[in-house]
Parts: sequence; structure tokens; C-alpha cells
Amino acid sequence: MKITVINGTEKHGVTYRLKEMFLVAFRDKANITEYFLPKDCPSFCIGCTNCILKGEKNCKDADHIEKIEKSLLESDLIVMTSPAYVFHATGAMKAFLDHLAYRWMPHRPAPEMFEKRAVIITQCLGSGAKSAAKDIKHSLSWWGISQIGIFTGALMGDIVWEKLSQKKQAELTGKIQKLSRKFAYIDYTKPAYTNLITKFKFFVCRMMQKSIHKSDPEYLDGKYWAEQGWLGSVRPWK
Repeated sequence: MKITVINGTEKHGVTYRLKEMFLVAFRDKANITEYFLPKDCPSFCIGCTNCILKGEKNCKDADHIEKIEKSLLESDLIVMTSPAYVFHATGAMKAFLDHLAYRWMPHRPAPEMFEKRAVIITQCLGSGAKSAAKDIKHSLSWWGISQIGIFTGALMGDIVWEKLSQKKQAELTGKIQKLSRKFAYIDYTKPAYTNLITKFKFFVCRMMQKSIHKSDPEYLDGKYWAEQGWLGSVRPWK
């Protein structure tokens, strides 16, 4: 199997350690590709909308984005990690997710995404891990992913692993290992399920694209949906 990991920071801190614990169960059976932000996606999205209106190859950062997206589409499991910065995912993670706006369901979602599984790993000092995870989950769900596992860790008193109490270390370790086991036992030869919320989003977007394509057959998004067969009876899930 193939796993792609998007690390929301280059820092090898608590989030990195938790991610490494999660991956232990997969090391012997998976080909794992990792990206570290912002190194592997160093530029901000500037909102030019070229990816949406003209095609993703027209993005000024296409060389970076195409490489990472190809890895995501080829993966059986996607792992997204980020510590919480002011109650949200890191700026580098947000910048990366902005670059993939064209893959949101209202535009040109990749059919492969509807069959994938993902895990989000976040932590912070105090509260904020849940809202950081929500930032990432929002994009993943609009890419078409339904089966998403989430780990949120709340640290108290320090953000350095070695300075955490043994009790806190054991608590975080047990929690991440439980999530790891859950996803390690999955049969990845079978596609993930598509839930009703995702299907509802798809059908709303389908109605919109059907109307747009009827009025302007050359509009890129509507044309893409028509080519996929989604304006007819074809669906991206099985």
C-alpha cells in the first residue's frame, strides 16, 4: 500500500513524534512518502483563480502542487499533521490547502478521492487542536473523502515531549496507537465508503454544474463534470 504524509511544519516536535508513532504499524507494509511544509510548497496561493478558470497547470506553483497531488491520488491512505497555531492549522498547511481549491467538489474533484481514507493528527498547548483538525477536515471532505480519522492531543504545561509527565506521554501514546491499529487493520484493496453527507454535497454540486454546462458548454468545471459522466448516471463512488 501507499501512504502520503503532509506535515504542516518542518519542526520535529510533538506532532512529528505522534505521527511517527502512528506510522509504526505501517512501516513494514507500506511505501510512505512524506512532504514537509513550507519546504515542499513554499509559496502562498495569491488568489489568481487560474487553476479554476484556466486549469491547474496555469498555477504559478504548479511544479510543487502537481508533484504532491500526484502522490495524494496514488495513495491508499493520506495522513495530514499540524500543530495548532492560534486555534488553527499552520499557515503553511492553509497555504497548501488553498492551492488545491480547484479540487473542491464545486469545481473539479478527483474521482480517486472518493475512495480514499485519511487521518488528521493535531495537538496544541491547551485547547485548539480540534479547531485545527477541523480546518484540515473541511478541505478533505470537500475533496470527496468520507472516512477520516482524527487525533487531537491537548498538552498541559509544556510543548516539549521530554518535559511531559510520564502520565501524559502514556495517554497520548495509547490514544495514537489505538487510531493506528484501527487504520492498520483496514483492507485497503477495497475502496472507502462514501457517506450520505458527501453524496448530498456531490448532488448539490452536480445540479449547479449541470446548469452551468447547459448555459456554457466550454466552462472548464462543467466540461470536466460532463467528461467524467457525472452529469449523467456515473458517480465517483462504487
